[in-house]
Amino acid sequence: MTIRHLKIFMKVAETENMTLAASQLYLAQSTVSQAIRELEEHYGVALFSRLSKRLYITVAGKHLLAYARTVVSKFDQLEYSMRKDSQIEHLRLGSTITVASCLLPQLLNKLEVCCPYTEFFSLTANTAAIEEKILNNELDIGIVEGNIKSTDLISLPLVDDYLVLACAADHPLASKKEVTSKELESFSFVMRENGSGTRELFLNSLKQNGISIRIKMVAPFPEAMRSAILFNGCLAVMSIRLLENEMKAGTVKVFRNCSGDWDRTFKLVYHKDTFITETISVLSNLLKKYKKPYYMKSSYERCIIL
Repeated sequence: MTIRHLKIFMKVAETENMTLAASQLYLAQSTVSQAIRELEEHYGVALFSRLSKRLYITVAGKHLLAYARTVVSKFDQLEYSMRKDSQIEHLRLGSTITVASCLLPQLLNKLEVCCPYTEFFSLTANTAAIEEKILNNELDIGIVEGNIKSTDLISLPLVDDYLVLACAADHPLASKKEVTSKELESFSFVMRENGSGTRELFLNSLKQNGISIRIKMVAPFPEAMRSAILFNGCLAVMSIRLLENEMKAGTVKVFRNCSGDWDRTFKLVYHKDTFITETISVLSNLLKKYKKPYYMKSSYERCIIL
């Protein structure tokens, strides 16, 4: 059994098709079939069930797949470590939509200055997607605002943030100093998509307080949510960092949950087996120094009571 066997097995598990796996690996199908057969003979178990010309991974196959991902990742890290003096470092960074909208551009600029010999690849998605891609070794590290579920990932809270209830300046709630949970049930909301850390935190808060709201729109991007607030009469709960310009212009009014239930942090996330490179250390230190969330006195004068 070799690393080559494991890489072929992982590709077959990913594609669920010998022919497609062979094509993507630029190998003959017979070579792929032989590698899977040798693995099954080596361990004395069936790794795939073959039904109606389709492959279905078995329980034993899933067990091997979990180990294979770790072993192949470790091997890739070994290869990198042995060649790092002669190769440029590559860092695949995932960030959630909120983080990408308010922190990432400045952060990448600073990283490129501090780490001139590192090439960065950046991907923006929600917390659930970032978590999955790190587990599948498609990303090296992530910056997220949601909760990480997998015990195989390290999650370091580094940047303070909090959510606010936002409405347009001409909304019926805009003139109030306090908003109660009962009032929320009378208005329409624009919400982030499933998998969003912002959505999860807000909905969990509502559930704990027995509050039901009417969701009129689902928008995966801050720009769409701001438009729904300004032009469609929607309420939204989102990061204070995403509303700085609108608050300064007076077009949006916000209410803070002063109980602290909507306070949160942006977290640096990586696999527990990840080799911490100098670039990752620099990234962590830059995040620790990041500024506090936007402060405006009026945002503290208005509050929401759940």
